[in-house]
Amino acid sequence: MKIVPVEKFNLQREVDYGTPEQNEAVKTIVRDIKAEGDAALLRYTEQHDRTRLTADTLRVTAEELQEAYQHVEPSFVKAIAAAANNIRAFHMREKRNSWMDLQSDGSILGQIIRPLKRVGVYVPGGKAAYPSSVLMNVIPAQVAGVPEIVMMTPPGTNGQEGIDPHILVAAAEAGVHEIYRVGGAQAIAALAYGTETIAPVDKICGPGNIYVALAKREVYGAVDIDSIAGPSEIVVLADEKANPVYVAADLLSQAEHDEMASAILVTPSQAFAEAVAAEVTRQLTLLPRQKIATSSIVNYGAIIVVESIEEGISVVNRLAPEHLEMMVEDPMSYVSKIENAGAIFLGPYSSEPVGDYFAGPNHIIPTNGTARFSSPVDVDDFIKKSSMIYYSKEALLENGATIMELARHEGLEGHARAIEVRLQQEGKVEINNGQ
Repeated sequence: MKIVPVEKFNLQREVDYGTPEQNEAVKTIVRDIKAEGDAALLRYTEQHDRTRLTADTLRVTAEELQEAYQHVEPSFVKAIAAAANNIRAFHMREKRNSWMDLQSDGSILGQIIRPLKRVGVYVPGGKAAYPSSVLMNVIPAQVAGVPEIVMMTPPGTNGQEGIDPHILVAAAEAGVHEIYRVGGAQAIAALAYGTETIAPVDKICGPGNIYVALAKREVYGAVDIDSIAGPSEIVVLADEKANPVYVAADLLSQAEHDEMASAILVTPSQAFAEAVAAEVTRQLTLLPRQKIATSSIVNYGAIIVVESIEEGISVVNRLAPEHLEMMVEDPMSYVSKIENAGAIFLGPYSSEPVGDYFAGPNHIIPTNGTARFSSPVDVDDFIKKSSMIYYSKEALLENGATIMELARHEGLEGHARAIEVRLQQEGKVEINNGQ
């Protein structure tokens, strides 16, 4: 793992929005799904997933959900249920309520909060199956009160039984009943525009590969999306007292996700940097996903040596990582200085997988430096807000002239006259007929 001084490290990671060929392929798929519906959906599923389906076999049946329990260990069911409880408890604290404020002049101002009606969640099934993503997508939507949640996940490559049973069990435990065995860009297009079998949704959430990310970008506007997710990222800020074995393991926990995942250590200690580099090399030889993790470490991994923890914090804020671990003495004294990070893990026992699976906060987190302006998925992603204005006669008579002044300043006479006619009817002003 390369060790570099901070002045020689490029802190600006380029955002990958796919090759021209990938973008064109996604545009074609989206266009065809929109125009042809099920026919295109089935064609692309056979082409890309090597699975031949019919409109009648797109949807996972209730019997299949129950049968999936026969193919997982009882310990997994217990673990997924415990994780679901923690995630639900965390997101329950995020719930908002509608509110109204009665003004002294009789006017009422307020905000009405409603859940989205129908949401689509995408659960990857490519390099690995991610039952935890089912919970992270579905539970905040349920807490928000979304009445219709539909899940898309790839069918695998061995026919309609190809969905990993752990994903199906996680869906069943989370209470999802509408599931389709469709993946890739075609799944996103079907959620956005609908087909004869699949009704369109209002919003699409969930991570996926580059084709899924590009498809979400392509359909945005027809529907809302959570984000355009990039490869996973971790930054560990550590001092010389941290455990190099822990740090190396946590860097590799993200490197094994994807060849393009980013794993970076920031430290003021050259000796500690060398110890972690040696430990990463040792642990890599023991990792089942060694090839993927090695590619990630070689191409997107680094150890940045800084002058101090304070300079390290500055580096962290510029990187704006998806995951930040703070393995420093008294991490709570530094956390208020962290401005840009999707999720912050404090201390040696708050390993990133604790957040990925069990603690409660959502693991769908902004990547590619977008933590500068965006947040992890939460209940707010699944609600919409309407402003409410009840203006009393007293308030309009008092403020009407001011409203007209602002409207006429912008050259919008019709706006001004909409107020003026009311004031005229109340005998407060003579109507202006443009003479």
